[in-house]
Amino acid sequence: MSNTPPVHPDASQQPRGDVLADDPSYAPRQSGAESAASGAAGETLLRVENMHLHYRTQRGVVRAVDGISFEMKRNEALVVLGESGCGKTSLTKALLRTLPRNVAHFSGKVTLAGEEISELSEEQFRRTVRWSRISMVMQAAMNALNPVVRVGEQVAEPLRVHNGWSREKSRERAAEVFHLVGLPADFLNRYPFELSGGMRQRAVLAMALVTDPLLVILDEPTSALDVLTQANIMNVLKRIKREMGTSFILITHDVATSSELADRVALMYAGQIVEDSPAQHYFTDPAHPYTKLLMASVPRLREVVEPEHIPGQPPSLLELPEGCRFADRCPSRHERCGANPELQSLPDNRKARCWLFTEEAQST
Repeated sequence: MSNTPPVHPDASQQPRGDVLADDPSYAPRQSGAESAASGAAGETLLRVENMHLHYRTQRGVVRAVDGISFEMKRNEALVVLGESGCGKTSLTKALLRTLPRNVAHFSGKVTLAGEEISELSEEQFRRTVRWSRISMVMQAAMNALNPVVRVGEQVAEPLRVHNGWSREKSRERAAEVFHLVGLPADFLNRYPFELSGGMRQRAVLAMALVTDPLLVILDEPTSALDVLTQANIMNVLKRIKREMGTSFILITHDVATSSELADRVALMYAGQIVEDSPAQHYFTDPAHPYTKLLMASVPRLREVVEPEHIPGQPPSLLELPEGCRFADRCPSRHERCGANPELQSLPDNRKARCWLFTEEAQST
């Protein structure tokens, strides 16, 4: 591999989409097990059924994840969108089983690449799933990196722990992944405080990719970065998805950022998914009343329309209503909203949790 450093990753130039194709020295690594399990695009990669994660607090039980079900395909980017406090990050904790001590209830069925991983013991899950097949990019890159350990050691560590690789082989792979995310190989010898925010975010992304996982979860990967660096990081993610076939779950509250990567969008509200739609329908023709108000609140560059305001506040996860959780803020509220609706299947592979889409309501 050449030691010539690439363009500074936080410079004004956008990352080149052809950087890998133009470099004959780069060959993506794929382990034999992952190659056999990789399958074809369009096959179901992850299926989550009726997942619950409740926390025990002094004030009561917080129902952060409350009956969530969804699925995603291989080589797909699923965006989980929602306001702060709706349960998005708790969903990632449930998927990776990185649970706090105050869990009051945790249940649900999770199937990854045809294997029901929710039945695995904690030791089996740690050895065969966490970071081997599902990895994660933490919300705050500096908090995810040990400040007194060189970045290269931290990126290579999962390979030594999970794959049993030698230090030399692990470091070679770390340099390979650094090249993939647009960082010079000599940055492996630097400490986290010697990197800018964008560089640290790329280093954490490299740590998530180093084991060739089937799925990478991104928890607000650009929230603390400037707009230009956000665009650069999103370009890197799109290139990795296109050229490596990696699947992503992007957790965010930023509608603009989510539209850059999304193939599907799952909108969360008060611990539940209220709409699950292909991106082209979600952003142009939203179904759920909350989705419509949320999209109407986004400023438009080329339109004179004033952004709308969503009245009220989301309900507390400590005291959730028995009926529809958006009813108090919904302009389409009616008498049936006193009961909690299920996700209703709609045309074009869409789902919405609203009484407006039941067969009875559509026939009237």
